[in-house]
Amino acid sequence: MLLVGAGGLAREVLAAVRALPGAWAPLGALDDNETRHGSTVDELPVLGGSDLVHEHPDAAVVVCVANSARPAGRLAVARKLGLPDERWATVVHPAASVPAGAALGPGTVLLAGTVLTTPMRVGAHVLAMPHVLLTHDDEIADGVTFAGRATLAGGVRVGESAYLGQGSMIREGVTIGTEAVVGMGAVVLADVPAGQVWAGVPARMLDTKGTAT
Repeated sequence: MLLVGAGGLAREVLAAVRALPGAWAPLGALDDNETRHGSTVDELPVLGGSDLVHEHPDAAVVVCVANSARPAGRLAVARKLGLPDERWATVVHPAASVPAGAALGPGTVLLAGTVLTTPMRVGAHVLAMPHVLLTHDDEIADGVTFAGRATLAGGVRVGESAYLGQGSMIREGVTIGTEAVVGMGAVVLADVPAGQVWAGVPARMLDTKGTAT
């Protein structure tokens, strides 16, 4: 397996992979930041830039990039690399709870303590950090990031590359738009339009100065 990205998230994904003995043999991390080349991520070597995925055609790949300032970043990396679906590793930590019948897209990562309460479809290259809760009838598009302890009530729709911050809570039936960002600890009671940043209790849109409107 190759991990694309050599930061803190790569360490977390690597720990999940190592908790699945026999699933994959990690080969190295790849990062387009040249200052990281030749270093290690928890004893895994950083081999070079992301384009090296094409020199290892038999290796599974997972993108380890997440940043609320660039919510579409992980999906952009995956699309740039242009690998077929079968190359992307779907990583589910053994301490995650995924019911029979759930469908996880290629490249998705569910870290320890993540719970899906019913069968549902989760898109490609989705990231759920520890203790994320997804409940009945939720719809999760590609590239979504759930920071730790983010919680969805039932029937929530989350658009492509949205970012839900740590400890955020989303009311039943709400829609989170494409590339929207929900701040940490936010309580979302209404739909969040695409591209907007919402925070607070209850959550409201932030202006360009970070002030609730």
